[in-house]
Amino acid sequence: MRVMPFTDSLPYALYRADQVRQFDHIAIDEFEILGETLMERAGIRAFDLLRHKWPELREILVVCGLGNNGGDGYVLARLALQAGLRVRVLQLGDAEKIKGDALLKAKAWMALGQQLEPFQELPGKPGLIVDAILGTGLERDLSGDWKAAVDQINRHQAPVFALDIPSGLNSDSGRVMGCAVRAAATISFIGLKQGMFTGNGPDCCGEVVFDALEIPAQIYARQLLACRRMDWSKVSGSVGRRERSSHKGSFGHLLLVGGDQGYSGAIRLAAEGGARSGAGLVTLATHPQHAPWSNLGRPELMCRGVDADTDLTPLLQQASAVVLGPGLGRSPWGEQVYHQVTTTELPLLLDADALYWLARQPNQRNNRVLTPHPGEAARLLDWDTQQVQSDRFAACEALQQRYGGVVVLKGAGTLVGGSGSQPVALCSDGNPGMASGGSGDVLSGVIGAFLAQGYALRDAAELGVCLHAAAGDKAAREGEIGMLAGDLIDALRETLNSELVDD
Repeated sequence: MRVMPFTDSLPYALYRADQVRQFDHIAIDEFEILGETLMERAGIRAFDLLRHKWPELREILVVCGLGNNGGDGYVLARLALQAGLRVRVLQLGDAEKIKGDALLKAKAWMALGQQLEPFQELPGKPGLIVDAILGTGLERDLSGDWKAAVDQINRHQAPVFALDIPSGLNSDSGRVMGCAVRAAATISFIGLKQGMFTGNGPDCCGEVVFDALEIPAQIYARQLLACRRMDWSKVSGSVGRRERSSHKGSFGHLLLVGGDQGYSGAIRLAAEGGARSGAGLVTLATHPQHAPWSNLGRPELMCRGVDADTDLTPLLQQASAVVLGPGLGRSPWGEQVYHQVTTTELPLLLDADALYWLARQPNQRNNRVLTPHPGEAARLLDWDTQQVQSDRFAACEALQQRYGGVVVLKGAGTLVGGSGSQPVALCSDGNPGMASGGSGDVLSGVIGAFLAQGYALRDAAELGVCLHAAAGDKAAREGEIGMLAGDLIDALRETLNSELVDD
């Protein structure tokens, strides 16, 4: 088999587990690729990656389950042994239940004079643990010996290399099924699973590498992708260089409304995010108490104090798009402002306390983008936060069906759904350093800037999410811990311009 070099690039198509199994069946039944051949390829590619990532490795421990994932593990173990590594395989579950292609690979392992050693306790200090316990077919929470084994693996000091998907991770939702292996790296086969990139997926998978196992490309045309992965390098192509004759009116006027007494910071962060993301004009409408100094240090922002609903009318008439919610508060002032702004037909983004008011009086509108974090999504759906996080895809779909427009469900693997028949999009950029106060406010301003520049709701949301995440990754080069929302703003300009292309 010809071995292809590994690259950092991943496919943008993401699938559910049942779709990947269907690809596997088509390859076997219609293209007459033996299941044993696919298993052999998986083991070869996994071993190739193992040697690439851990070139000094001399000893490994492979933990195998009863199904095809275990079969992949036995192939890897055989290749490692033949390459001169010290290899020990522990079989989890009753070895008498191993069947099919997995049994063939287990027998090939035994043909080398090795045993099917039952899993009891992780030994000593192997240089690496290979997780070949469970594949994508997990339907219930791990318990008993299976849970005990995963817990032992996670407590062990050796790094873990997962085959196809970390055992215990739901491949469709990214939910931990009772417990899940936390791998340093995962090699995924045939199709990338959507749950690997959201919820608990990123923490469990570590670095992700993909291999299609040489199945014919036409097989993928049999299924509509379940989710589309996106990143700034992918979506930035729709942002062109500006014409020399451009002026500030060419790029829209973004109005940001929020900042009740004592909450001036959030709306200021959102406004700066909008200005750094290309809006031609930015107006910040806020409580009169702090309007006079809300643009200190950033005089480019135009600030207006709002003390009655009539004050907003001329501002709305001048705007191209509106962001409502950062620091809005839940007092009568915030409620009054909310009700006037939400009558607009302009492109509108609702965030933070604007989502609180929306949850109190739900309605459907198709001219807006909603940007809830999981807690806000739970309030909007009358769910609890754990329910949202257990299936973020279902939550995103439910939000869009209930409220219309476009939904941005923030978090690890931010989702963007709505506006037509497009599948949900998932941003795979970003990092934990962005989990600090004000980061979501900056995102609101970034998306608002694209709305003001005339992008459609869905396009503005995807561009904003990916630019925000890429800026976060750039800022994190100096360290994730202690990263502030303002650091994202500082990184926006360089990130936005680094990928620009000529029209």
